[in-house]
Amino acid sequence: MDVQVPNDPDPCEPPAPEGPPARVVGRKRGFAALSLGAVGVVFGDIGTSPLYAMREALAHSRPVGPPEIAVLGVVSLVLWTLTLIVTVKYITFLMRADNKGEGGPVALLALAQRALGRSTTPLFLLGIIGIALFYGDGVITPAFSVLSAVEGLKAAPHLMHRLDPFVLPIAAGILIWLFLVQARGTHRMASWFGPVTMAWFLTLAALGIFHIRDDLSIFRAFWPGYGVRFLFENGLVGFLILGSVFLAVTGAEAHYADMGHFGKWPIRAAWFGLVFPCLALNYLGQGALVLHHPAARHNPFFDMVPHSPLAYWPVLALATTAAVIASQAVITGAFSMTQQAVQLGLLPRIEIRRTSETLTGQIFVPAVNSLMMAGVLLLLVVFQSSHRLAAAYGAAVTGTMFVSTLLAYVVARHMWKWRIIQIAALLVPISFIDTVFLAANLLKLPDGAWLPVAFGAGLVVVMWTWARGVRILTEKTHADSVPVAEVVAMLAARPPQRAPGTAMFLTSNAELAPIALMHNLKHNKVLHQKNVILSVHTTETPRVKDADRIRIEPIGPDFFRLILSYGFMENPNVPKSLTQCKRLGLKFDIMSTSFFLGRRSVVPDARSGMPLWQDHLFIFLLKNAANPTAFFHIPPGRVVELGAQVTV
Repeated sequence: MDVQVPNDPDPCEPPAPEGPPARVVGRKRGFAALSLGAVGVVFGDIGTSPLYAMREALAHSRPVGPPEIAVLGVVSLVLWTLTLIVTVKYITFLMRADNKGEGGPVALLALAQRALGRSTTPLFLLGIIGIALFYGDGVITPAFSVLSAVEGLKAAPHLMHRLDPFVLPIAAGILIWLFLVQARGTHRMASWFGPVTMAWFLTLAALGIFHIRDDLSIFRAFWPGYGVRFLFENGLVGFLILGSVFLAVTGAEAHYADMGHFGKWPIRAAWFGLVFPCLALNYLGQGALVLHHPAARHNPFFDMVPHSPLAYWPVLALATTAAVIASQAVITGAFSMTQQAVQLGLLPRIEIRRTSETLTGQIFVPAVNSLMMAGVLLLLVVFQSSHRLAAAYGAAVTGTMFVSTLLAYVVARHMWKWRIIQIAALLVPISFIDTVFLAANLLKLPDGAWLPVAFGAGLVVVMWTWARGVRILTEKTHADSVPVAEVVAMLAARPPQRAPGTAMFLTSNAELAPIALMHNLKHNKVLHQKNVILSVHTTETPRVKDADRIRIEPIGPDFFRLILSYGFMENPNVPKSLTQCKRLGLKFDIMSTSFFLGRRSVVPDARSGMPLWQDHLFIFLLKNAANPTAFFHIPPGRVVELGAQVTV
């Protein structure tokens, strides 16, 4: 199966430059702006983890040994998880595996395919599993983050729990508003993401510093022995605790996936200069507070906040805003991932709207937005508290992380030519850590973790069915096709009647005569004065330069082969690209040009190579795919569709 893989912007937008800070932006001011933007988008999700990570980990611990061991053990596990998973694996190692500056599961799959020189079925399955689980994580994150922040109302001073019944409706209202506003675009709000999230991280650090003095012995948590001892003393329950500790690295995958938007160096600077220190200080502060006041273990974050209305309400408002920003980043990531999957043939064509004429990455996918909103609201109704949602979180994202490690092995071994000893020194420990966290989170399947995993599994079936069905359909169509060169020679010997203007025949294989061309000759018995066999290709790179976008090959006196190439992060705009053809020697009037599309009517066939249920699923997806006219931005008044019946 030949499937290329990696997220979004304008076809004419050049890729974000990479390299050291001076090369990324050329000026310190630009580098600082990118770093601030990364704080708002990349680290928004992990920035909300102090709301719940310590609370959940301490809730699963057993009273074994001295009480301080549980606190020191949890804080130690959190700090070392942040160090090993985020700092070592993502910030230091995986960010080296960039595809023309882009990261994420799709980019990593493309690199792995390129490293092997081909696409194999196991590699393809690994890729779509990683992508599908990314969606599963994306559904639960907004519900978890926003509900955790709004639950701060339960501890608000002087309210005496009067607002407790309204926590769930308020969280639902915020999330509904967030999804509804997506259609208008978020570029106006995006300028506030960085400053607001930076204020949030500074607040985390300030709260942590304020409470570290409660018990300075909390600094012992930097010694990993406390974490190891704590796990052994809790026995099998230690796996459940690890599943809760993993909540501290929610959103770690975004550090790699959003690399193309900001560059690796601004992301690294933001992590080491602000995010990591602030998170570490806050977790140390929570630990010191619980050592000093053991009752604070039930809700350590909000117990850190001074219970004065002048202090508590601003922090609560800031926490809720930070959770909304984190959710926005996840939703945008899902839109971007959908565009990649469509471009690379993993999903059927779907309506994608651009919400800004000037900013790249500003897209809106109505179908994905509606499905995510329905999924998020369903989670709120079913689980009703962040504590219960914590049981559903982790299995999907740990699966994505494990897949990333496996794909990174292929890249390191076959592209970077690492020796076995190098791989053993880095990837084996990382794989062990991923496996332990994956096993710990799989224990939560009966408690709700099955839901995002089942959602991801359904998407794997959809992507596998679509890719396989398209391959079968293409093979059957091409089996009955004739090379264009033979058709041109035949027409030269027996020329048909000519019609004025230009005809463009869209096809996936420009070497073969399109179905629409053959039907036009067979039924209409006419040929235009100028004929173009047009094929749109998706490359393994994020974007294609204008100079490399168009390739024109003359086939005959009146026939041309036109290949338009787009990166996997670009939105194909055929008319816009055609305006560049005139300076390359292919002149035509767009208003006297007809676009011929082959419309295939597909019927199921149990002998096609797919089970009958998969045939019906593929036909359903095909019928609901977006019209290629809209997808390629072709003027609908210039389109002629000619159909044929095919079995799959």
